[in-house]
Amino acid sequence: MTSTLTPEAAALLAGPDWLRRRRAAAAETVSTTPWPTTDDEVWRYSRIDDLDLDDFAPVDLSGLDGPADIPPGAAVVLESVRRRAGAVVVRNGQVVHRELDPVWAEKGVGFGPAADVEGADRLLGAVAGDSIDLFGLLNDAHSAEPIVLIVPRGVVVDAPVVVVDWVDIEGAATFPHLLVHLGEDAEATVLEHQGGADVRALVAPITELDVAQAARLRYLNVQERGPRTWQIASQLSRVGQDGSLTAAQAALGGDYARTRADCRLVGRGAGGDLLAIYFGEGDQTLDFRTFQDHAAPDTTSTLLFKGAVGGTSRSIYTGLIKVRPEARGTNAFQTNRTIKLSEHAWAESVPNLEIENNDVHCSHASTVGPIDEDQRFYLESRGVPPEVAEQLVVAGFYDEVLSRLPVPDVVAPLRARIVERLERRDRVEVTA
Repeated sequence: MTSTLTPEAAALLAGPDWLRRRRAAAAETVSTTPWPTTDDEVWRYSRIDDLDLDDFAPVDLSGLDGPADIPPGAAVVLESVRRRAGAVVVRNGQVVHRELDPVWAEKGVGFGPAADVEGADRLLGAVAGDSIDLFGLLNDAHSAEPIVLIVPRGVVVDAPVVVVDWVDIEGAATFPHLLVHLGEDAEATVLEHQGGADVRALVAPITELDVAQAARLRYLNVQERGPRTWQIASQLSRVGQDGSLTAAQAALGGDYARTRADCRLVGRGAGGDLLAIYFGEGDQTLDFRTFQDHAAPDTTSTLLFKGAVGGTSRSIYTGLIKVRPEARGTNAFQTNRTIKLSEHAWAESVPNLEIENNDVHCSHASTVGPIDEDQRFYLESRGVPPEVAEQLVVAGFYDEVLSRLPVPDVVAPLRARIVERLERRDRVEVTA
Protein backbone atom coordinates (compact mmCIF):
# COMPACT_ATOMS: atom_id res chain seq x y z
CA MET A 1 0.00 0.00 0.00
CA THR A 2 2.86 2.37 0.73
CA SER A 3 6.61 2.24 0.25
CA THR A 4 7.39 4.42 3.26
CA LEU A 5 4.94 3.45 6.04
CA THR A 6 6.12 -0.15 6.32
CA PRO A 7 6.40 -2.66 9.18
CA GLU A 8 10.16 -2.11 8.99
CA ALA A 9 9.69 1.62 9.56
CA ALA A 10 7.42 0.93 12.53
CA ALA A 11 9.99 -1.45 14.03
CA LEU A 12 12.61 1.32 14.09
CA LEU A 13 10.63 3.37 16.62
CA ALA A 14 11.83 3.27 20.20
CA GLY A 15 9.70 2.35 23.19
CA PRO A 16 8.91 -0.35 25.73
CA ASP A 17 8.20 -3.90 24.59
CA TRP A 18 4.42 -3.56 24.98
CA LEU A 19 4.37 -0.53 22.67
CA ARG A 20 6.61 -2.21 20.10
CA ARG A 21 4.31 -5.23 20.03
CA ARG A 22 1.30 -2.98 19.56
CA ARG A 23 2.98 -1.23 16.64
CA ALA A 24 4.04 -4.51 15.00
CA ALA A 25 0.53 -5.98 15.14
CA ALA A 26 -1.01 -2.86 13.62
CA ALA A 27 1.67 -2.60 10.92
CA GLU A 28 0.95 -6.15 9.75
CA THR A 29 -2.78 -5.43 9.58
CA VAL A 30 -2.28 -2.28 7.48
CA SER A 31 -1.20 -4.32 4.47
CA THR A 32 -4.55 -6.13 4.33
CA THR A 33 -6.75 -3.10 5.03
CA PRO A 34 -8.48 -1.63 1.97
CA TRP A 35 -7.96 1.96 0.94
CA PRO A 36 -11.06 4.07 1.72
CA THR A 37 -13.09 5.39 -1.20
CA THR A 38 -15.87 7.89 -1.66
CA ASP A 39 -18.18 4.94 -2.30
CA ASP A 40 -18.07 4.39 1.48
CA GLU A 41 -20.73 6.56 3.13
CA VAL A 42 -18.33 7.74 5.83
CA TRP A 43 -15.94 9.03 3.12
CA ARG A 44 -18.59 10.46 0.82
CA TYR A 45 -17.82 14.00 -0.44
CA SER A 46 -14.22 13.70 0.81
CA ARG A 47 -10.99 14.22 -1.15
CA ILE A 48 -9.51 10.88 -0.17
CA ASP A 49 -8.91 9.98 -3.84
CA ASP A 50 -6.39 12.86 -4.03
CA LEU A 51 -4.13 11.44 -1.31
CA ASP A 52 -1.01 9.41 -2.15
CA LEU A 53 0.75 8.05 0.93
CA ASP A 54 3.98 7.69 -1.00
CA ASP A 55 4.26 11.49 -1.04
CA PHE A 56 5.06 11.37 2.68
CA ALA A 57 7.54 9.57 4.94
CA PRO A 58 7.87 9.11 8.69
CA VAL A 59 10.34 11.38 10.43
CA ASP A 60 13.64 9.70 11.28
CA LEU A 61 13.88 10.70 14.94
CA SER A 62 17.27 9.00 15.26
CA GLY A 63 18.65 11.47 12.74
CA LEU A 64 17.69 14.53 14.78
CA ASP A 65 20.46 16.18 16.79
CA GLY A 66 19.10 15.83 20.29
CA PRO A 67 15.88 17.39 21.60
CA ALA A 68 14.53 20.11 19.33
CA ASP A 69 13.53 23.54 20.55
CA ILE A 70 9.95 24.54 21.23
CA PRO A 71 8.70 26.14 17.99
CA PRO A 72 7.80 29.84 18.39
CA GLY A 73 4.19 29.14 17.44
CA ALA A 74 3.92 26.47 20.14
CA ALA A 75 5.46 28.87 22.64
CA VAL A 76 2.68 31.35 21.86
CA VAL A 77 0.08 28.68 22.71
CA LEU A 78 1.76 27.97 26.05
CA GLU A 79 1.98 31.67 26.80
CA SER A 80 -1.77 32.04 26.19
CA VAL A 81 -2.54 29.54 28.97
CA ARG A 82 -0.22 30.72 31.71
CA ARG A 83 -2.08 29.06 34.54
CA ARG A 84 -1.89 25.40 33.63
CA ALA A 85 -1.47 22.11 35.43
CA GLY A 86 0.95 20.72 32.89
CA ALA A 87 2.04 20.83 29.28
CA VAL A 88 3.65 18.68 26.61
CA VAL A 89 4.97 19.91 23.28
CA VAL A 90 5.51 17.39 20.48
CA ARG A 91 7.44 18.48 17.39
CA ASN A 92 7.37 16.22 14.33
CA GLY A 93 6.54 13.25 16.55
CA GLN A 94 9.24 13.97 19.18
CA VAL A 95 8.51 15.27 22.69
CA VAL A 96 10.53 18.47 23.09
CA HIS A 97 8.99 19.82 26.30
CA ARG A 98 7.10 18.39 29.24
CA GLU A 99 5.97 19.78 32.56
CA LEU A 100 3.60 18.79 35.36
CA ASP A 101 2.93 20.86 38.44
CA PRO A 102 4.28 18.86 41.45
CA VAL A 103 0.95 19.39 43.21
CA TRP A 104 -0.76 17.10 40.71
CA ALA A 105 2.09 14.63 40.49
CA GLU A 106 1.82 14.16 44.28
CA LYS A 107 -1.90 13.40 43.84
CA GLY A 108 -1.11 10.62 41.40
CA VAL A 109 -1.73 12.38 38.10
CA GLY A 110 0.30 10.78 35.32
CA PHE A 111 1.15 12.89 32.28
CA GLY A 112 3.71 12.49 29.52
CA PRO A 113 4.92 9.95 26.96
CA ALA A 114 3.15 6.61 27.34
CA ALA A 115 6.46 4.87 28.07
CA ASP A 116 6.81 6.96 31.25
CA VAL A 117 3.23 6.86 32.60
CA GLU A 118 2.19 3.99 34.85
CA GLY A 119 -0.89 2.20 33.55
CA ALA A 120 -0.53 3.45 29.97
CA ASP A 121 0.01 -0.09 28.69
CA ARG A 122 -3.46 -1.08 29.96
CA LEU A 123 -5.31 2.01 28.81
CA LEU A 124 -3.82 3.00 25.45
CA GLY A 125 -6.28 1.89 22.79
CA ALA A 126 -9.00 0.91 25.28
CA VAL A 127 -11.45 3.44 23.83
CA ALA A 128 -10.39 3.09 20.20
CA GLY A 129 -10.48 -0.70 20.36
CA ASP A 130 -9.74 -2.18 16.97
CA SER A 131 -8.78 0.89 14.98
CA ILE A 132 -11.77 2.23 13.10
CA ASP A 133 -10.08 2.62 9.71
CA LEU A 134 -6.81 2.50 7.82
CA PHE A 135 -5.56 5.75 9.32
CA GLY A 136 -6.23 4.50 12.83
CA LEU A 137 -4.13 1.45 12.07
CA LEU A 138 -1.36 3.62 10.64
CA ASN A 139 -1.43 5.63 13.85
CA ASP A 140 -1.15 2.48 15.97
CA ALA A 141 1.79 1.35 13.86
CA HIS A 142 3.74 4.60 13.57
CA SER A 143 2.93 6.77 16.59
CA ALA A 144 6.42 7.56 17.93
CA GLU A 145 5.54 8.93 21.38
CA PRO A 146 1.87 8.63 22.38
CA ILE A 147 0.92 11.11 25.11
CA VAL A 148 -1.10 9.94 28.10
CA LEU A 149 -2.95 11.85 30.82
CA ILE A 150 -4.32 9.76 33.71
CA VAL A 151 -6.27 11.48 36.49
CA PRO A 152 -6.94 9.16 39.44
CA ARG A 153 -10.26 8.65 41.13
CA GLY A 154 -11.60 11.71 42.93
CA VAL A 155 -8.85 14.11 41.81
CA VAL A 156 -10.06 17.47 40.51
CA VAL A 157 -7.44 19.21 38.37
CA ASP A 158 -8.40 22.88 38.52
CA ALA A 159 -6.18 24.22 35.70
CA PRO A 160 -5.96 23.20 32.04
CA VAL A 161 -3.57 20.54 30.80
CA VAL A 162 -2.07 21.60 27.46
CA VAL A 163 -0.81 19.37 24.64
CA VAL A 164 0.70 21.05 21.58
CA ASP A 165 1.47 19.03 18.46
CA TRP A 166 3.61 20.81 15.86
CA VAL A 167 4.65 19.74 12.36
CA ASP A 168 7.24 21.71 10.36
CA ILE A 169 9.17 19.21 8.19
CA GLU A 170 8.38 19.11 4.47
CA GLY A 171 7.00 15.73 3.39
CA ALA A 172 6.59 14.45 6.94
CA ALA A 173 4.03 11.84 7.97
CA THR A 174 3.28 12.03 11.69
CA PHE A 175 0.86 10.14 13.89
CA PRO A 176 0.06 11.94 17.16
CA HIS A 177 -1.84 9.94 19.78
CA LEU A 178 -3.36 11.43 22.93
CA LEU A 179 -5.13 9.40 25.59
CA VAL A 180 -7.02 11.12 28.39
CA HIS A 181 -8.35 8.84 31.14
CA LEU A 182 -10.36 10.17 34.08
CA GLY A 183 -11.01 7.87 37.00
CA GLU A 184 -14.29 7.77 38.91
CA ASP A 185 -15.43 11.23 40.09
CA ALA A 186 -12.31 12.90 38.66
CA GLU A 187 -12.31 16.18 36.76
CA ALA A 188 -10.00 17.84 34.23
CA THR A 189 -9.79 20.33 31.36
CA VAL A 190 -7.57 19.58 28.36
CA LEU A 191 -6.47 21.81 25.49
CA GLU A 192 -4.99 20.04 22.47
CA HIS A 193 -3.51 22.46 19.94
CA GLN A 194 -2.49 21.16 16.51
CA GLY A 195 -0.34 23.62 14.57
CA GLY A 196 2.56 23.82 12.19
CA ALA A 197 4.48 25.61 9.48
CA ASP A 198 3.58 26.01 5.82
CA VAL A 199 4.77 22.54 4.80
CA ARG A 200 3.23 19.75 2.78
CA ALA A 201 2.69 17.05 5.39
CA LEU A 202 0.30 14.30 6.41
CA VAL A 203 -0.91 14.10 10.01
CA ALA A 204 -3.21 11.32 11.24
CA PRO A 205 -3.97 11.92 14.93
CA ILE A 206 -5.99 9.81 17.33
CA THR A 207 -7.45 11.28 20.51
CA GLU A 208 -9.04 8.95 23.08
CA LEU A 209 -11.23 10.46 25.80
CA ASP A 210 -12.15 7.99 28.54
CA VAL A 211 -14.55 9.31 31.21
CA ALA A 212 -15.34 6.97 34.08
CA GLN A 213 -18.39 6.99 36.35
CA ALA A 214 -19.35 10.49 37.54
CA ALA A 215 -16.16 11.98 36.05
CA ARG A 216 -16.17 15.32 34.23
CA LEU A 217 -13.96 16.09 31.25
CA ARG A 218 -13.79 19.32 29.27
CA TYR A 219 -11.73 19.02 26.08
CA LEU A 220 -10.92 21.55 23.36
CA ASN A 221 -9.08 20.85 20.12
CA VAL A 222 -7.73 23.83 18.16
CA GLN A 223 -6.62 22.82 14.66
CA GLU A 224 -4.39 25.38 12.94
CA ARG A 225 -2.22 23.23 10.68
CA GLY A 226 -0.27 24.81 7.83
CA PRO A 227 -2.17 25.59 4.62
CA ARG A 228 -0.63 22.67 2.68
CA THR A 229 -1.05 20.03 5.37
CA TRP A 230 -3.45 17.13 5.17
CA GLN A 231 -4.93 16.02 8.47
CA ILE A 232 -7.15 12.97 8.95
CA ALA A 233 -8.08 12.76 12.64
CA SER A 234 -10.16 10.52 14.87
CA GLN A 235 -11.57 11.64 18.20
CA LEU A 236 -12.99 8.70 20.15
CA SER A 237 -14.75 9.09 23.49
CA ARG A 238 -16.43 6.84 26.03
CA VAL A 239 -18.53 8.18 28.90
CA GLY A 240 -19.55 6.06 31.88
CA GLN A 241 -22.50 6.25 34.26
CA ASP A 242 -23.36 9.83 35.28
CA GLY A 243 -20.17 11.05 33.61
CA SER A 244 -20.07 14.17 31.48
CA LEU A 245 -17.96 15.18 28.50
CA THR A 246 -17.70 18.45 26.64
CA ALA A 247 -15.66 17.92 23.46
CA ALA A 248 -15.13 21.06 21.39
CA GLN A 249 -13.26 21.79 18.16
CA ALA A 250 -12.03 24.92 16.41
CA ALA A 251 -10.97 24.08 12.85
CA LEU A 252 -9.17 26.78 10.90
CA GLY A 253 -6.10 25.23 9.28
CA GLY A 254 -5.04 22.63 6.77
CA ASP A 255 -5.51 22.00 3.08
CA TYR A 256 -7.80 19.03 3.68
CA ALA A 257 -8.65 18.63 7.37
CA ARG A 258 -11.01 15.91 8.53
CA THR A 259 -12.17 14.89 11.99
CA ARG A 260 -14.25 11.85 12.81
CA ALA A 261 -15.75 12.27 16.30
CA ASP A 262 -17.33 9.21 17.96
CA CYS A 263 -19.06 9.89 21.29
CA ARG A 264 -20.21 6.68 22.98
CA LEU A 265 -22.45 7.02 26.04
CA VAL A 266 -22.12 3.65 27.72
CA GLY A 267 -23.37 4.29 31.27
CA ARG A 268 -26.78 5.30 32.51
CA GLY A 269 -27.14 9.06 32.85
CA ALA A 270 -24.02 9.81 30.80
CA GLY A 271 -23.87 13.08 28.88
CA GLY A 272 -21.87 14.34 25.90
CA ASP A 273 -21.79 17.83 24.41
CA LEU A 274 -20.07 18.20 21.01
CA LEU A 275 -19.21 21.71 19.83
CA ALA A 276 -17.34 23.09 16.83
CA ILE A 277 -16.52 26.26 15.00
CA TYR A 278 -14.86 26.26 11.58
CA PHE A 279 -13.89 28.80 8.93
CA GLY A 280 -12.74 27.81 5.47
CA GLU A 281 -10.92 30.14 3.08
CA GLY A 282 -9.07 29.80 -0.22
CA ASP A 283 -9.56 26.25 -1.46
CA GLN A 284 -9.56 24.53 1.93
CA THR A 285 -11.75 21.54 2.70
CA LEU A 286 -12.94 21.12 6.31
CA ASP A 287 -14.62 17.75 6.82
CA PHE A 288 -16.53 16.58 9.93
CA ARG A 289 -18.10 13.17 10.60
CA THR A 290 -19.86 12.70 13.95
CA PHE A 291 -21.44 9.75 15.71
CA GLN A 292 -23.54 10.20 18.86
CA ASP A 293 -23.94 6.64 20.10
CA HIS A 294 -26.46 6.10 22.92
CA ALA A 295 -25.87 2.65 24.40
CA ALA A 296 -27.42 3.10 27.88
CA PRO A 297 -30.66 4.46 29.37
CA ASP A 298 -31.28 8.12 30.24
CA THR A 299 -28.32 9.46 28.30
CA THR A 300 -28.11 12.92 26.74
CA SER A 301 -26.08 14.31 23.87
CA THR A 302 -26.12 17.70 22.17
CA LEU A 303 -24.20 18.74 19.07
CA LEU A 304 -23.77 22.27 17.76
CA PHE A 305 -21.40 22.88 14.82
CA LYS A 306 -21.27 26.37 13.28
CA GLY A 307 -19.00 27.57 10.51
CA ALA A 308 -18.40 29.73 7.46
CA VAL A 309 -16.86 29.09 4.05
CA GLY A 310 -15.40 31.72 1.74
CA GLY A 311 -13.43 31.75 -1.50
CA THR A 312 -13.72 28.33 -3.11
CA SER A 313 -13.46 26.45 0.19
CA ARG A 314 -15.71 23.56 1.14
CA SER A 315 -17.18 22.24 4.36
CA ILE A 316 -18.64 18.80 4.87
CA TYR A 317 -20.74 17.69 7.81
CA THR A 318 -22.34 14.27 8.14
CA GLY A 319 -23.66 13.17 11.50
CA LEU A 320 -25.50 10.22 12.97
CA ILE A 321 -27.45 9.93 16.19
CA LYS A 322 -27.75 6.23 17.00
CA VAL A 323 -30.09 5.12 19.78
CA ARG A 324 -29.67 1.46 20.66
CA PRO A 325 -32.55 -0.75 21.85
CA GLU A 326 -31.46 -0.57 25.51
CA ALA A 327 -31.15 3.25 25.49
CA ARG A 328 -34.63 4.24 26.62
CA GLY A 329 -35.00 7.80 27.89
CA THR A 330 -32.43 9.14 25.43
CA ASN A 331 -32.29 12.86 24.69
CA ALA A 332 -30.20 13.64 21.60
CA PHE A 333 -29.95 16.78 19.52
CA GLN A 334 -27.86 17.67 16.48
CA THR A 335 -27.50 21.07 14.78
CA ASN A 336 -25.17 22.20 11.98
CA ARG A 337 -25.28 25.72 10.55
CA THR A 338 -22.98 27.09 7.83
CA ILE A 339 -22.71 30.56 6.29
CA LYS A 340 -21.60 30.87 2.67
CA LEU A 341 -19.50 34.00 2.23
CA SER A 342 -18.87 33.42 -1.48
CA GLU A 343 -20.98 32.13 -4.33
CA HIS A 344 -18.13 29.75 -5.19
CA ALA A 345 -17.89 28.25 -1.69
CA TRP A 346 -19.66 24.95 -1.09
CA ALA A 347 -21.12 23.31 2.02
CA GLU A 348 -22.65 19.88 2.51
CA SER A 349 -24.71 19.07 5.61
CA VAL A 350 -26.24 15.63 6.14
CA PRO A 351 -27.67 14.90 9.62
CA ASN A 352 -29.11 11.43 10.30
CA LEU A 353 -31.04 9.52 12.95
CA GLU A 354 -31.08 5.79 13.65
CA ILE A 355 -33.48 5.08 16.51
CA GLU A 356 -34.17 1.62 17.95
CA ASN A 357 -36.22 2.64 21.01
CA ASN A 358 -39.46 4.62 21.04
CA ASP A 359 -38.99 6.29 24.46
CA VAL A 360 -36.68 9.05 23.22
CA HIS A 361 -36.48 12.75 22.37
CA CYS A 362 -34.31 13.33 19.30
CA SER A 363 -33.97 16.05 16.69
CA HIS A 364 -31.62 17.17 13.95
CA ALA A 365 -31.35 20.38 11.97
CA SER A 366 -29.06 21.92 9.38
CA THR A 367 -28.91 25.16 7.41
CA VAL A 368 -26.60 26.40 4.66
CA GLY A 369 -26.99 29.90 3.31
CA PRO A 370 -25.61 33.44 2.93
CA ILE A 371 -25.44 36.10 5.61
CA ASP A 372 -28.85 37.08 6.92
CA GLU A 373 -29.89 40.11 4.85
CA ASP A 374 -32.16 41.49 7.59
CA GLN A 375 -29.29 41.53 10.08
CA ARG A 376 -26.99 43.22 7.58
CA PHE A 377 -29.64 45.77 6.60
CA TYR A 378 -30.31 46.59 10.26
CA LEU A 379 -26.64 47.42 10.85
CA GLU A 380 -26.21 49.32 7.57
CA SER A 381 -29.33 51.37 8.27
CA ARG A 382 -27.59 52.62 11.41
CA GLY A 383 -24.54 53.79 9.56
CA VAL A 384 -22.34 50.68 9.76
CA PRO A 385 -20.29 50.21 6.54
CA PRO A 386 -21.23 47.05 4.59
CA GLU A 387 -17.91 45.22 5.17
CA VAL A 388 -18.04 46.00 8.90
CA ALA A 389 -21.66 44.90 9.06
CA GLU A 390 -20.74 41.51 7.59
CA GLN A 391 -17.89 41.12 10.07
CA LEU A 392 -20.23 41.88 12.98
CA VAL A 393 -22.87 39.43 11.77
CA VAL A 394 -20.38 36.59 11.25
CA ALA A 395 -18.60 37.25 14.56
CA GLY A 396 -21.95 37.21 16.35
CA PHE A 397 -22.89 33.99 14.57
CA TYR A 398 -19.93 32.24 16.23
CA ASP A 399 -20.57 33.59 19.74
CA GLU A 400 -23.09 30.88 20.61
CA VAL A 401 -20.27 28.32 20.43
CA LEU A 402 -17.34 30.50 21.49
CA SER A 403 -19.06 31.35 24.77
CA ARG A 404 -19.27 27.63 25.59
CA LEU A 405 -15.68 26.64 24.83
CA PRO A 406 -14.13 24.92 27.85
CA VAL A 407 -10.81 26.85 27.84
CA PRO A 408 -11.68 30.56 28.16
CA ASP A 409 -8.06 31.67 27.59
CA VAL A 410 -8.24 30.75 23.90
CA VAL A 411 -11.57 32.44 23.11
CA ALA A 412 -10.06 35.89 22.45
CA PRO A 413 -7.32 34.51 20.15
CA LEU A 414 -9.92 32.52 18.21
CA ARG A 415 -12.11 35.59 17.81
CA ALA A 416 -9.05 37.44 16.49
CA ARG A 417 -8.39 34.64 13.95
CA ILE A 418 -11.98 34.91 12.69
CA VAL A 419 -11.70 38.68 12.30
CA GLU A 420 -8.37 38.27 10.47
CA ARG A 421 -10.00 35.93 7.96
CA LEU A 422 -12.92 38.26 7.40
CA GLU A 423 -10.58 41.21 6.85
CA ARG A 424 -8.39 39.14 4.51
CA ARG A 425 -11.49 38.19 2.53
CA ASP A 426 -12.51 41.85 2.24
CA ARG A 427 -9.05 42.82 0.98
CA VAL A 428 -9.12 40.04 -1.63
CA GLU A 429 -12.54 41.16 -2.88
CA VAL A 430 -11.42 44.77 -3.13
CA THR A 431 -8.30 43.76 -5.09
CA ALA A 432 -10.35 41.57 -7.42
